Amino acid sequence: MAYEGSGRKKAVVLCVGQVVTDHTFRVDEVELPPSKTTARGYALSVGGMAANAAIAVVRLGGSAVFWGRVGRDEAGEELKHILEAEGVDAQGLLMAEGARTPLSAVIVDKRGERSIVTYRGEKLPTDPSGLPLDRLAEAGSLLCDPRWPEAAELAFRAARERGVPSAMDAEKSEERVLRQLVPLTDHAIFAKTGLSIFAPNVPPEEGLARALAAGPLQLAAVTLGEKGTLWRTPGMERAATRPAFPVDATNTTGAGDVFHGAYALAIAEGQALEDALRFASAAGALRARDGKTPDRAMLEELLAGETDQPSVRARRKA
Repeated sequence: MAYEGSGRKKAVVLCVGQVVTDHTFRVDEVELPPSKTTARGYALSVGGMAANAAIAVVRLGGSAVFWGRVGRDEAGEELKHILEAEGVDAQGLLMAEGARTPLSAVIVDKRGERSIVTYRGEKLPTDPSGLPLDRLAEAGSLLCDPRWPEAAELAFRAARERGVPSAMDAEKSEERVLRQLVPLTDHAIFAKTGLSIFAPNVPPEEGLARALAAGPLQLAAVTLGEKGTLWRTPGMERAATRPAFPVDATNTTGAGDVFHGAYALAIAEGQALEDALRFASAAGALRARDGKTPDRAMLEELLAGETDQPSVRARRKA
């Protein structure tokens, strides 16, 4: 594996998609309206699927290149500064005049569960033609989320032409976007809601089969939180489950993003599919446990201590 401390060149992951300013409020309970709740804590940070994934790649010992869109405003400038301070190459961040940068309000309760209200910004450019696709030559893998579909489609097609493995964070999105992008990637990893939109009214296992049939995918999977990850490849008769790691979750925000970043890094490092899922599951579990993206040493420690129990469930604090 190529990661910091191994004496070998770091694997490079190119991440394309969403970056937002996260305003996170910690409360005891999320009350139904009309209500007024006092927050026990507040933090401002980088959010967004691809941006969180890029930060995870760096902390886990890889190199990350990020392509996304913000406004040329104070929030956009701050996001670029934070990404670069994290070690992410953000030269591909488009900063549009007259546009407004996306932001989210994240409400986290005492059990670590979160509710998110996202503002996707205004007047953000859709044309991806200015992206430096030649940088795919240095990438070990490509990861896209569905928030900038024009860029994701362009990058997926270019990666397939160049033989660069790609993964998709198939989060909740418009059905047309998921149907547009899933056939173009090699590894489609859905959130539960994303899979239900892509393949409505069928069990998850059937949804994964439909995803595999949509294009020449190597893997289709769906993350199910404490129930683990259900996954399937073209050669499997039925889906298998990668159990979740047993952690006390304090903040699940970004856990899925970190999972996807870790998976893309594992693929870039040449890990086998089952090993990549295990690696990603550990990274997501640590993020949910601590509310912070882990480093490689923390992840390796968790992997080393994993039990052989066939059914592992994440434990949540009461």
